[in-house]
Amino acid sequence: MQFFFEVLIGGLLSGVLYALVALGFVLIFKASGVFNFAQGAMVFFAALTFVGFLEVLPGWTGLEEGGRAVFWLAFVLSLGAMVLLAIATERVVLRPLVNQPPITLFMATIGLTFLVEGIAQGIWGANVRGLDLGIQDEPIEYMMENFNILISSFDVFAATVAAILVAALALFFQYTRIGRALRAVADDHQAALSIGIPLRHIWVIVWAVAGFVALVAGMIWGARNGVQFALTFTALKALPVLILGGFTSVPGAIVGGLIIGASEKLAEVYVGPFVGGGIESWFPYILALGFLLIRPEGLFGERHIDRV
Repeated sequence: MQFFFEVLIGGLLSGVLYALVALGFVLIFKASGVFNFAQGAMVFFAALTFVGFLEVLPGWTGLEEGGRAVFWLAFVLSLGAMVLLAIATERVVLRPLVNQPPITLFMATIGLTFLVEGIAQGIWGANVRGLDLGIQDEPIEYMMENFNILISSFDVFAATVAAILVAALALFFQYTRIGRALRAVADDHQAALSIGIPLRHIWVIVWAVAGFVALVAGMIWGARNGVQFALTFTALKALPVLILGGFTSVPGAIVGGLIIGASEKLAEVYVGPFVGGGIESWFPYILALGFLLIRPEGLFGERHIDRV
């Protein structure tokens, strides 16, 4: 039973990180009604930019040598780069395509994916970089001594950061004027414009917030797996999360992430030996496919009724 809880807790902690990646998709979808295929590229761009600034800024010798000021300076500069990317995206991609069919915007984000990836590697190079956030990936002694359960301190740290960010954005959408404006824009662009909501400003804000989420996600995933091109594929891992939770729900991203994280770990341990292993990489997509047949809009998605 202890081993079961060890696997379950590890899966739930990973699920929070999946929810963090999925949150970037939810933000863009709520504001524009389009699936942002470039979110994975934004995660890669943000992480690579952050590490790039650490390499070029003077005085960086690591967090343990007193380089915290340089670390936070690189974070602020990287966030500024994501804001500039948001402004450029609104001006070059979104503004000319206002009121176009969603498939047009979706295709535009596919093109944006390759552009962002190319810019990132053109500026900073394509070499794999390590990233140290000052948190060691080692078991928590308290859990080992009292419950005999192996839980990584880095996983707990990453899940805590992701949970705080997800909760803050959920409150932002629910209780702030900008959050309500974002929901209004998502419901109907023309109606939002008619009551004075500046569509262009809203899109810049939501892409900037999505860029901030991508930066945090890129730093966490980069610290775990290295800052490399493979970070762009985190977008694919978020797809089952979105299908389960719903494309328009922040709480849905959380619940979907927890379900995917826990189920893939449990399936790998308890089902994998019977099918030859490797089930963790494809089981979430099978689960999402089955869920689509039952509830296509997701657990927290809105039901759409077309009257004909």
